[in-house]
Parts: sequence; structure tokens; C-alpha cells
Amino acid sequence: MNVKKFIANSSREAWRQVREALGPDAVILSNRNIPDGVEILAMANEDMTTLVAPGAAREAVARPQAASLQQQSGLPPAPQSKRPALLSSPIAQQPPRVQRTESGPLLDQQPAGRSAPKEAEQAAQADARVWRSRGSDNRDGRRERVAAQAHEQDQRARSSLPEFDGKDYDEILSEVMTEIRSMRGVLETQLAEISWGGTQKREPLKAIVMKEMLAAGFSASLSRLITENLPGNSKSQDIMYWVKSVLARNLNTLASESELLENGGVFALVGPTGVGKTTTTAKLAARCVMRHGSGKLALITTDGYRIGGYEQLRIYGKILGVMVHSVKDETDLRIALEELKGKHTVLIDTAGVGQRDQMVAEQEAMLAGAGVDIKRLLCLNATATGGTLNEVVHAYSGSGLAGCIVTKLDEAATIGNVLDVVIRHKLNLHYVANGQRVPEDLHVANKLYLADRAFKQKRETAPFEFQEGELPVVVGPTALSMNDKGLREVSFG
Repeated sequence: MNVKKFIANSSREAWRQVREALGPDAVILSNRNIPDGVEILAMANEDMTTLVAPGAAREAVARPQAASLQQQSGLPPAPQSKRPALLSSPIAQQPPRVQRTESGPLLDQQPAGRSAPKEAEQAAQADARVWRSRGSDNRDGRRERVAAQAHEQDQRARSSLPEFDGKDYDEILSEVMTEIRSMRGVLETQLAEISWGGTQKREPLKAIVMKEMLAAGFSASLSRLITENLPGNSKSQDIMYWVKSVLARNLNTLASESELLENGGVFALVGPTGVGKTTTTAKLAARCVMRHGSGKLALITTDGYRIGGYEQLRIYGKILGVMVHSVKDETDLRIALEELKGKHTVLIDTAGVGQRDQMVAEQEAMLAGAGVDIKRLLCLNATATGGTLNEVVHAYSGSGLAGCIVTKLDEAATIGNVLDVVIRHKLNLHYVANGQRVPEDLHVANKLYLADRAFKQKRETAPFEFQEGELPVVVGPTALSMNDKGLREVSFG
């Protein structure tokens, strides 16, 4: 008999050791808790037969078999002999054989002394099958008991944990993991600050580029990404030219105005309130009239909320000789577009909706359900902060944008913020507006001019510029934000 002892911290671990050592058919002899954990005594299934004498085992199995067969056949029980069993005779230890006839199984009453060796082998095989069947049932029962004991121990361990303000183990674990993640973020930020502080001393040129880009209004994450990819052995007078070329390379603009005006179509100017959609619509209308004449253009307004919104566009239309149509819902818009399908260009001035208003989705659904392919042009206010512009793009780019127009360029102290958002979201920049004059203050976007103006524009923002000692604090938290999908697609050449 080969009995092995297994000790582990839990019942599951101990049972895993038993399976690895003795196989899935191992027999569990005992299971108890000890100071070091759980102790299990087990043995292989093949060694189970050594616990009982072979002859006695077969006799013990044969007796219930014979009784069952006699009961099924209706025969009276065989009289038990008063003579002592000949245990020393291997033939006498064999169980009575069972013969099957057409009427059913019959118990063979042939004397034991006339049994053949082949019959003895068959009886031994039957004994083995019975033992395997019983062993399988016992193993299933033991497995269930082991699993129940493991579950009970786990519940007992959880119940033994102290409660903190009525919180259970899972809530405490969740709070601990949250604190660990917070500590990790703080540690990464501090390490980044220390690393950037050393970079300023080793590579002062990077500090200069970082300061210039932050002063121009670009985000710290984009500034750091460009700064870390500066070409080696560059001179200070050439490095800013390289930075401008990288920014221009990542701006998507129209090659010429003909791409928009010659192809024509239906365009809807969308955006938040006060961004200048109506004035920009009038500027585009004037350009279309100068190119194709007033008969090829139609104006539509959906602005029924702002007082005087329709009147303002109607005055522009009267000056240009273009009829202005007012619609209230999707049905009116569908009817108006059906009547104007012969026009080369149709411009739609929409009502201003804040980026956090649910009416943004309603407006998008109205334009999408008009039955015509309407290209949406998003107006971006250059005076807004980068965070606000980022929210605006996320809110209005639900089903895709055909392009964008940057407005109020003349009022912005810095334009790096709006260029950063255009680069980050891969928007097609069509026009820039820098005044109220119609149509003079609307220009086709020039990427090289915009990249150069971002650094040359006069700034009176001295209290808001970052000093060299403040750069590590600003750059440190950008370690994670540099993994933004839009920044991963920035091209450097």
C-alpha cells in the first residue's frame, strides 16, 4: 500500500497536487485542517485492491451478485453448507458462475471443484469491473465533498475578515486596487517631472521648443511628442522650421477652392452658438454667386430659435439676389430640398446648439433624414480653449464631418489650440475667417501660413505663459495622454 501525504494552503491547491501526482482517479483517504493549511492522505486507484485480500474481496462481491440473480430468476436461496470454506483452495474462493438462458439468468450450482481455469479468470474480470464501478462512484462523491469543503473554507475565511464601516471583502479589495492605481499615476507623474527636469539641463534645445509650442497654444501632449522626436544635431535657427513643417504636414487642407465650389452640392454649417455660422454662410454664398451666379445658389435656414436669425440671412440673400427658405423640421427640409434639386449649390444655416445639448443629435438626425447627401461643415471658434474645441468635435462628429471652418481668427490670442484639435482629429480644414466683412474676410486655409502664424502672432499673454521652472510640472502628466489615437498617427516625415 502506497499512501501519500499532501499539504497545501487550501483544499483546492492540495487537490491539484493529488491530481498531478496520482491522477484524476486517486482515492482520498483523509482530509483535515492543520496549522500550515490542509493535509490530504491519498493513494492511487491501482493500490486500492491491496487493502482487501483478493479472495475475500471476490467472495464479498459475489455474494450480493448471487443473491440478486436468484431474486430475479425466482429460485429459492441455496442452502448454506455447514462445512468450513476451503480458503486455501483457489478454486473454492471463486464466486458461483452465472449462465444466461432464454428464460433469464440462472445461478450455476456446479460444484466448485469442477470449475475450469478459464471460468476463474472470467470471474476475476467481473470482480475488477465491479470494483472499478464502485471506485468511480466513490471518487465522484469524494470530489463533491472536497469541492464543498473548499467552498466552505473560502466562505469561512471571508467571514473571518473584519468589516470596515459595513463593507465586505470585495468592496475593500476594489478600494485598495483604486488606491494602488492612483499611487501608480502619481509616481509616474513625479518620475516624468524628474526626467524632464534632467532633460532641460542635458538638452536645452528641447526646453526651448517646448516653451515655444506651449506659448503658441498647443497642448502639452502634442508639444512633448514633437519635442521628443526632434532630429539630432539640429541648430536652434533650424529647429523651429522643422517644427513648423511637421505641423503643416499634419494639417489637411483644400488644394484649391475649386474642389468645393466647382463640385457643388448641399452643405450645412453646424456648430455651437455664437461661432459665426450665419456670417460664414453669407461669405460662402457670395463666393458661389461670384463663381456661378445667383441663379445657381439657394439658401436655407433652420434657425427658428434665435431672434432675428432668419432676418439676418434674408438681408444677405437680398443683397446677393438669392431667395432664402426657412424650414422648421425634417419634413419641411425634405420638401425644400426637393424643390431646390436643380440648384448647383445649396447652403443650410443651422441653429446654434451647445456641444452638451441633446439637440445636437436631433439636428444631426434631421439632416441625415432629408433624403439628400448633406455635407456638414463644422465651425470652430479660434478663441475657445483646446478642451472646449475637443468637446465640440466629439459632439458634432457623430456620422462624420466633411470638413471644418475656423472662425474669429483675428480675435484669438493664440491659434495653436485650434490647430492642435484639427491635427488630433484629422479634420479637413477648408476655410479660415478673420473678420466680419462679407466676403473679404474668408480665405482658403493655407497650412504653411497657419503653422508659421501660430508662432509669429503677437501675444499679450505673459501671465499665462509657462516659465522654464514650470515646464516639468506641465509636461509630467502628459506621459499617458501621449497614447491618444490621434497623436499616434502624427507624421514626422
